[in-house]
Amino acid sequence: MSEQTAFPHGTQTTTRVEHDCIGTLEVPSDVYWGIHTQRAISNFPVSGITDGQHPELIRAYATVKRACAIANEELGLIDHDKAEAIRQACHEIELGKLADQFPVDVMQGGAGTSANMNMNEVIANRALEIAGHQRGDYAYIHPNDDVNESQSTNDTYPAACKLALIDAIGPLAEATKKLAKAFHDLADKHINDVTIGRTQLQDAVPMTYGQEFHSFATLLKSDLAAFDRVVPLLAQLNLGATAIGTGICADLRFRQSATTHLANITGLPITAAPDPVAAMTDMGAYVATSAAVKSLAVHLKKAADDLRLLNSGPRCGFNDLNVPARQAGSSIMPAKVNPVIPECVNQCCFSIFGMDVTVNWAVAEGQLQLNAFDPLMVHELLTGMKLLTNAMTIFRTNCVEGIEIHTEIGRDYAQSSPSIAAALNHYIGYEKAADIAAEAVRAGRTVREVAGERTDLPAEQLDEILDPIRLARGLGQTCREHQQ
Repeated sequence: MSEQTAFPHGTQTTTRVEHDCIGTLEVPSDVYWGIHTQRAISNFPVSGITDGQHPELIRAYATVKRACAIANEELGLIDHDKAEAIRQACHEIELGKLADQFPVDVMQGGAGTSANMNMNEVIANRALEIAGHQRGDYAYIHPNDDVNESQSTNDTYPAACKLALIDAIGPLAEATKKLAKAFHDLADKHINDVTIGRTQLQDAVPMTYGQEFHSFATLLKSDLAAFDRVVPLLAQLNLGATAIGTGICADLRFRQSATTHLANITGLPITAAPDPVAAMTDMGAYVATSAAVKSLAVHLKKAADDLRLLNSGPRCGFNDLNVPARQAGSSIMPAKVNPVIPECVNQCCFSIFGMDVTVNWAVAEGQLQLNAFDPLMVHELLTGMKLLTNAMTIFRTNCVEGIEIHTEIGRDYAQSSPSIAAALNHYIGYEKAADIAAEAVRAGRTVREVAGERTDLPAEQLDEILDPIRLARGLGQTCREHQQ
């Protein structure tokens, strides 16, 4: 007697009956998944987000299964016809076909077993069609005995997760490069335009807008380097380790064969983990990936925050620059325009900080020989990486590339700041320089004006010492050497 089935796409009139260790269940006849997937659909109606909504994960899992099929045929564990049908089915999935056949919720329990069986069942049923059999004819090609030969969820699911993360790093890194270039271009355009640097939101010493924006690009480049370091960690896989790393149910030759074929298919520097048991519980690659993504978010937040401050005004703020006007900023204040793009980027960064906390908690909750929370880790990371990829694209195209610098305001700030009195320290001492700065603030005058009255330094030398562009480039000491 079969159990009642909850179908995800409404009432189905035609079904096939499948069985597992629990019993039997009706499965819609027009789907490629089987009983294990059908149970998971009913078990985990939680987030409404499915594995199929992470196409990188689905592609990567199909690639892993294809490499395993090649290895199994090579080792004589599956005959050529079955292996070829399995490979064809895997390749179709890699190309994006059958994308609607992966309906399991991302918050599934079981350490990814439902995802693995979903993939095994879809591959098996499509392979059966390719071989001229009907779906569900598992006597010919079986999801466990053939598609999952020499494998376990515990080695193949993490492998797919890590390959998916490498895949997601590609567009994330590309968006980072483009944003860094946009900052570089803006910096090069204003390399000679001076403004005032600020520390603790107080006037500091002069710098150029070019220096300010080049620093943003430099931070992004450090994130690109971090991604380069993460890829080899993600490329260390544990195929053939099966359940807990001991390799039970796998041919001893399978580990090397599957790893080699997967490296050949992907072109990635894939290696086998040196200690399979340790690798089964080692979540270090997830931690490193999350840390790299979080670091990028920190740097993006820094840039977005600074642009919001520099854009503040137009009368009562810094008013160093204008970010592009994108929409009306108030329902009641006419002509008010807000920095909505940096604010959007900020919120994306806040979400990434939450992602990192979630990943680290999931990593820390592994017990004994397995961590059961890979599904949450990969979901959070893939979601966060896509979010930042999109955020950087709109940051670049809708904000950074259209920034207008108020060069005259910046120069006025640099010339009027009392902090440039620091350049006088070498010539008249700190105490006298501090008195000049204090008088400049009290009288609402420039340091240059007060210094001209309170020092014996020639006017030409004062002009050189207090030239903001020279100070921005660290050339103040040259004046002293010239005097000597």
